[in-house]
Amino acid sequence: MANTPLAEPYEIFREWFAEAQEREPNDANAMALATADAQGRPSVRMVLMKAWDEAGFVFYTNLESRKGRELAENPNVALLFHWKSLRRQVRIEGPALPVTEEEADAYFASRPRDSQIGAWASAQSRPLDGRATFLGRIAQEAARFGLGTVPRPPFWSGFRVAPERIEFWEDRAFRLHERRFFVRGDAGWSWTYLYP
Repeated sequence: MANTPLAEPYEIFREWFAEAQEREPNDANAMALATADAQGRPSVRMVLMKAWDEAGFVFYTNLESRKGRELAENPNVALLFHWKSLRRQVRIEGPALPVTEEEADAYFASRPRDSQIGAWASAQSRPLDGRATFLGRIAQEAARFGLGTVPRPPFWSGFRVAPERIEFWEDRAFRLHERRFFVRGDAGWSWTYLYP
């Protein structure tokens, strides 16, 4: 791997993400999150990135959901941003670390009230006998909080994925794609091209 990258990976991500926010039709911040349980059985789903900086990429969830349980068993995850309209993708691997209570409280407080109530009403990932039951739970929680502040549930928080590896993939003609692969080491980031 080269000792000096063409650019820090965050510089590339900042540029690509800004372009995706302008040109991607829906949810430029959508990313696939792959987790695995303690036995190594994988699962993947789409989540929304709610913040990012050089410390990592942040998402929020119900801690009792399948992904929450898997993260408790095995914090190593992979993320994938796929911006189809730009013909680009970014792959990220690293541990998912809990955000601070203050960060989780601040983000929860910024959510629409209906989303806050929904967080209390949803037993995420657990069996549901029908939509009417869920709607009933939403009505019950809405009545419980009335017009008052909806606090963050104790079972709801966020994670920051601290990247150890980042790959930038860009479409090229004849499937001769460009792949730049960054690895974080003790001395910072190093990188190499990968064959497509």
